[in-house]
Amino acid sequence: MYHSKYFPRIFYTKPDGGKDSGVRAYFLIEWKILFSIGLLHFKEGSRDNYHSHAFNACTWWVKGDVLEETRTSTEEGSHHSFLSFTPSVKPKITKRNKVHRVLAHKNTWAITFRGPWHDTWYEITPENEKITMTHGRKIV
Repeated sequence: MYHSKYFPRIFYTKPDGGKDSGVRAYFLIEWKILFSIGLLHFKEGSRDNYHSHAFNACTWWVKGDVLEETRTSTEEGSHHSFLSFTPSVKPKITKRNKVHRVLAHKNTWAITFRGPWHDTWYEITPENEKITMTHGRKIV
């Protein structure tokens, strides 16, 4: 069966983060086994779920501003930290194991370079349910 990670997709657009996401991706190329280059449009707002990633990413904010809420789990519970991002020549590095969500204060644009995809990543719902996913946002 066709598995898109083996074939590059060029010049296409899709929701980035699923159909409920306020982020739209405009990809120059997405070749999951090697890399992806895209332009991201964040509509004002955020999703409720926290998420990790299938890839490491390097992102430059070019217009607007966002607040990133990172969730770190310990034996004592979860800890939340916050960072703001605005346009800058300094990129934001996102490791695949970072669990976060992003709140766009207004329409925001970013350029992203993504590394090779791993086969799984996960989301954490407001009810603290962990949902592991694979390519095509299929639940594992």
